[in-house]
Amino acid sequence: MKGLEQYDVKLLLALVKSVGGRTDFFKVLVQGPHPELAAFSNAIRGDDDAMVWLFKHNFAWLAILSNACDGDERAIDWVRRGLTPVNLRFALACRHDVDSLKWLYQHKLGVLLMLVREVEKFLKYQQKEYDWPYVMHFGGHYRAAKDLEEWKNKQDNDKERQQDRESTRQQDHESARQQDEPARQPDLAAAR
Repeated sequence: MKGLEQYDVKLLLALVKSVGGRTDFFKVLVQGPHPELAAFSNAIRGDDDAMVWLFKHNFAWLAILSNACDGDERAIDWVRRGLTPVNLRFALACRHDVDSLKWLYQHKLGVLLMLVREVEKFLKYQQKEYDWPYVMHFGGHYRAAKDLEEWKNKQDNDKERQQDRESTRQQDHESARQQDEPARQPDLAAAR
């Protein structure tokens, strides 16, 4: 299973700083071996282009985790089924779930608690900005939601194609076997 805990602590600390708005740490993540963490940082900060990048580069799980941190119930359900429990607790902690905060603390996941704190700060700032009366709202992560649907459809289509290939291969095998059988029968009759 995939999850944030697969990354080195130093990278996660750089992620904490990047989510907090430090561009120098964002650049370190972009130029390092795991640019998906830079995209995740920006996705948490509401960047639709980062969400699209994550989907296109096979890091959909990070895009979905970002949406789970935002409180998207479908994303939380997916994280519950598709990622490790650490990631579910992280996403819930970002939404002030006290049990999840305690769980992260008890499991000595301090770097994730630091990340939760930065995400909470940003979400609070984002909500304050969103509530300002002179801000126009255009539907949130429309492109990211569209890309999520496309990704799910692609996954379903890939499964169907795999099943079709398997079915075709079995049919070809059966057909070849049936063609071989009549050819063998005259040989058997001639041998008698």
